[in-house]
Amino acid sequence: MRAVLLLLSMLITSSLAAQPERTHSGGHYDLQGHRGCRGLMPENTIPAFLKALDLGVNTLELDVVISQDRQVVISHEPYFNAEFSIKPDGVPVTKDEQKDLILYKMPYSEIKRYDVGSNGNPRFPEQQKQKVYKPLLSEMITAVEAYRTEKNLPVFAYNIELKSEEKEYDKSQPRPAEFCALVNAVLTKANVPADRIIIQSFDFAMLQEWNKQIQTKKALPVRLAALVENIRGVDHNLKKLGFKPAIYSPAYQLIGRDSVEKLHQQGINVVPWTVNNVADMRKLLDLGVDGLITDYPNRAKER
Repeated sequence: MRAVLLLLSMLITSSLAAQPERTHSGGHYDLQGHRGCRGLMPENTIPAFLKALDLGVNTLELDVVISQDRQVVISHEPYFNAEFSIKPDGVPVTKDEQKDLILYKMPYSEIKRYDVGSNGNPRFPEQQKQKVYKPLLSEMITAVEAYRTEKNLPVFAYNIELKSEEKEYDKSQPRPAEFCALVNAVLTKANVPADRIIIQSFDFAMLQEWNKQIQTKKALPVRLAALVENIRGVDHNLKKLGFKPAIYSPAYQLIGRDSVEKLHQQGINVVPWTVNNVADMRKLLDLGVDGLITDYPNRAKER
């Protein structure tokens, strides 16, 4: 009997742990670790994603770009950021040279030689310094899934931003059709269920392309999220997108109660970015948002 009770207790605890955090109104919200947990660990690196899972995030938020040899690399910029990047010879990347170090023009074997963690990031003084490189998306998925199994952690989602600008097509990135196909191929091979994947982008052409590939059954039927940083409003942005996304993700300063209600009426979830102040987190949850993207998942857990 004691063994049965212990098993039931473990199952209940596991079930509760898998649930998102509750908002003040009693609903659930999706806690997303921005670039893993940029405030605490080198951004977009495997240690950052593992730490985010330890902190109990529901979703790992990350960015991807494409290398010269068409590998899907986890990186926010399509170049080596001088704020924290160190060249293979141990010399820090300078601002004058950073944008010449374009990942789309480098094979991944060269990209992997750069250290993006030892210097830390001066904008995030709590960030732990350690030698680490930009991983492949495939490598990251393998690592975090193995960690979830090892630690018996709840199932989590991936929110993958396709870093894209129209003016950069064929310069620091491929065009939408190829970009989407490369990312979809990695996700398909990794056998990640589509309901655990969000694809987001500021470049609506990327979302439109993925949506088109879903319709023609060439891409996984993932959730699509419209990232927004303009002040033109919900109606303008949804009209420009041309279809109803699963998620509307604005800069947190741009969202108000009316916008949240308008989006909810259309069945669209609202997940603002990047919210690092506890007071702002409380305010947004009181507005009824469905999730928060933050550099500091620990602060969200303590709010």
